[in-house]
Formats: sequence, structure tokens, C-alpha cells
Amino acid sequence: MKILIASDLHGSVESSNKILELDSKFNFEKIILLGDINFSGARNVPPQDYYPISVCENLSKVKDKLEIIRGNCDSRVDEFVFGIKFEDLKHIKIGNHRVILTHGDLYNEENLLLMRGDIFMYGHTHIFELEKRNDGYYVLNPGSLTLPKNNNPKTYAIYDLDKEEITLYDINDKVLKTLELN
Repeated sequence: MKILIASDLHGSVESSNKILELDSKFNFEKIILLGDINFSGARNVPPQDYYPISVCENLSKVKDKLEIIRGNCDSRVDEFVFGIKFEDLKHIKIGNHRVILTHGDLYNEENLLLMRGDIFMYGHTHIFELEKRNDGYYVLNPGSLTLPKNNNPKTYAIYDLDKEEITLYDINDKVLKTLELN
């Protein structure tokens, strides 16, 4: 079983198409989107393929798999269109791990109580990160499928529950980093 984790689509049709392509290939159990789905906000230049209506149509095809966290550029109308309540912070159980989901603008490692074995997933920075901290918890930022920063590639992550590992990929499906959850 596999779970797709992505963030910061910012209304990109290409990014939503990539999610559908990956789901067609892997048939994910769940697709976690860590915020900023449709809008680019006042600080980001909209992507060339910016068209939130198509993004909504694409993601509606996998609606039953979606777990969407509210980002700083998401709005109440997004919740209405998707028919899903977006939360700022959510705790879920995946395998033997407590997984804490947030966008990263309101909650971070410093203001949450993270314990050994937890997985903290956030977006917002558009910079990928996959690490095990000294305190024994894991941190994942899948970066951005649309507007990466600091010369990073467009990225996403897959959590393979059977192998108990998370892998970061670029948009061309090249492995950037794998972390075993032990």
C-alpha cells in the first residue's frame, strides 16, 4: 500500500495531472495534499498553466482518497468545491506511526509536541526535506510540484507502507532521497 504526499500545487493543471498519472500507476490508498491547492497568493507568480477549475475537476476524480490540509492560500470556496473540510492541523494514524499534517505556516516542529516515531508532514516552504531528527521523529516536506524554491526541482513523496519508507521524487520520477522508518 502506498500514499502520495504533495504540496503547493498553486492552481497548476500539470501538477494535478501528475497526481492523476501517479494514482493511475500506483492506485494510492490515500493522497495527502498539504495545502495551497488552487491559488498562488500575492507573493507567487501564477504558473503558466494556472487554471484552478481544471485542478478541481482533476482532483475530484480521486476525491475519496484525498486528505487536504488548509494552506495560507486556500479559501473556504475550495472546501465547498471539493466537499471536504480543510483543517489547519490533523493527526492521523498510518501503520505504526502517528502522522501530524499541517501546511507549515501556523504549526511547526517548535510549537508541536512530537514524539519518537511520529511523522511530521508540512509544506509551505516549497523546499523539500526528509529527515529523522535526533529526538526520534521524522520530518517530511514534499516540496512543491509547481513552484519550487532555492533552485530545487518540482517534487512529491510516496510513503510505502509495506517497505516502511518514504521516498522523495522529482516530477520526472527520479528518486532524490529515501528514508527508512525504523
